[in-house]
Amino acid sequence: MIVELGHFALVLALFVALAQSVLPLVGAAREHAGLMGFARAAALAQLLLLVVAMGALMEAYVVSDFSVLNVVQNSASTKPLLYKVAGLWSNHEGSMLLWVFVLALVGGALAVQGMIGVGFLLFILLTSNPFLRALPVPPEGRGLNPVLQDPGLAFHPPFLYLGYVGFSVAFSFAVAALIEGRVDAAWARWVRPWSLASWCALTVGIALGSYWSYYTLGWGGWWFWDPVENASLMPWILGTALIHSSIVVEKRDTMKAWTVLLAILTFSLSLIGTFLVRSGVLSSVHAFATDPRRGVFILGLLAAAIGGSLTLYALRAPSLRGGGLFAPVSREGALVLNNLLLSCACGTVLVGTLYPLFLDAVGGPKISVGFPFFNETFVPLMVPLLVALGPGAMLAWKRGDLPGVLQRLWAAFALAALVGLGAFWATHGGPILAVLGLALAAWMVGGVLAELAERLRLFRLPLAASWGRARQLPRAAWGMSLAHFGLALTVAGIAASPFEHETIALIRPGGTAELAGYTLEFTSLVRRQTPDHLIDDATIVVRRGNEQVAVMHPQRRLFPQLQQTTSETAIRTNGLVDLYIALGDPDPSGAWTLRAYEKPLVSWIWLGALVMAAGGVVSLSDRRWRVGLSARRRRA
Repeated sequence: MIVELGHFALVLALFVALAQSVLPLVGAAREHAGLMGFARAAALAQLLLLVVAMGALMEAYVVSDFSVLNVVQNSASTKPLLYKVAGLWSNHEGSMLLWVFVLALVGGALAVQGMIGVGFLLFILLTSNPFLRALPVPPEGRGLNPVLQDPGLAFHPPFLYLGYVGFSVAFSFAVAALIEGRVDAAWARWVRPWSLASWCALTVGIALGSYWSYYTLGWGGWWFWDPVENASLMPWILGTALIHSSIVVEKRDTMKAWTVLLAILTFSLSLIGTFLVRSGVLSSVHAFATDPRRGVFILGLLAAAIGGSLTLYALRAPSLRGGGLFAPVSREGALVLNNLLLSCACGTVLVGTLYPLFLDAVGGPKISVGFPFFNETFVPLMVPLLVALGPGAMLAWKRGDLPGVLQRLWAAFALAALVGLGAFWATHGGPILAVLGLALAAWMVGGVLAELAERLRLFRLPLAASWGRARQLPRAAWGMSLAHFGLALTVAGIAASPFEHETIALIRPGGTAELAGYTLEFTSLVRRQTPDHLIDDATIVVRRGNEQVAVMHPQRRLFPQLQQTTSETAIRTNGLVDLYIALGDPDPSGAWTLRAYEKPLVSWIWLGALVMAAGGVVSLSDRRWRVGLSARRRRA
């Protein structure tokens, strides 16, 4: 009965979304206040109906209702409660329901949001219904994919969807701006916090997925340039550009048409990511769907949403003229450079992701695009962007003094030189690009500190006066500095990757392996049985010389029902260096494959991402956004 209620609520939500899409626009055309006001009630009704639908499917998972096909395919009665709940969005049908639920949650009274909801609700009901029954009812479910049975993966999809779908609000306001022919500072103050909140959620989601890949898959990496990873990275890059360009619209009343285009493209890339994951065109650990009908349906949604909005942009964008003029060397000029480089970087990722698919579609050879392409195209675009980050934030609006700014960055130059020389000496002239990467991260930190010192007039005022200025500084300024500092941490973690050491050994219990001055002694192996899987638990004693450093327990897990194995890596970190050990498969002689790494600064990659997201949250807490949101209620 509860399942039928959820299904009915989903159908009813479709009709409410249709009404939300049409009636407010009719009201706007006829200047009928009642019809225009209907959008808010429709949005609330749609949200309540989707709460019922989500609750019904969640209840089926929690109680292990195996009369529901979706539950049979993705859960089992023996699973912990966390993985029963996470099973809901671990599959195609459930994840799409989560998508429209988040869409309704962030949508508000926006007609364009209703149109997006109509498309995805139709997609769910026609091709991806999560409430289909299983006949006959099996006594037990197949269980959740073992690689997804992890806390990180339980929270990774919701954060990604909050990011993806959150950008739909900026998209809706961009379409509304094109229809009305008006973009002003108030519009930017409305769009920017939505974009920033979505960017924060997407940052956390990407970081969770990256860290899961690092500690679960056992290969020691944190980014593979997998097409589905790229699908999440592209809207993040353009979302970063959107946040920065909206600053120019708000402060200087220029870059209006470009900012509207960025809002459209950012959400469009979120939709393209949905197509890649759910169309069946990819073979990936992340890709859910294999039914071609779903791909055709989503392709139609892409054509309608992206094609329609870009057509509207082509017709109306010329009317969005900016009023503020500025010199090339200025804060505006720095933000234009920021947008140019970010957009080009996003374009290289898009080409590298879609080109193999296009080539295959036209009958060409099957190719894969990996690290060499992205390292040689993406990285060179990022370096000048990161170099310009410090000076750009210190330039004045309208016309800046670049030589003067560079003089005030003397401490950043000194810090970068000190770190670069120290890294060169410590690694005995190790990979020069890695050394330069660490120097670049230090330059970014120095730039953040110099910009803060200038805002606080730290060296020109008494300490008490500087403290007073610090208390008056807008939270958005603190958030910007925190986000830039987090980016520097991530850059340092990435730059240090070439300094890692690796060893792969085939050893039996009692044997040893060597890693960068450490001795790894494989002392024992214990086999344990749990309700749904078998655990091989190794004990590895790590020594440096005669000193015992750690006792680590990498595991190999076998899931008999699915005949699948996973790794549970053992990681010991002190914040500067990770010791990483993964247990592989045994050979017929009883020896086990042991993969071990020493990884300097790798944890800074995810620490930096969390600091970036925290910076965004601090900016969102700025009182100016709350005032702007309460004062500005736009219809779309």
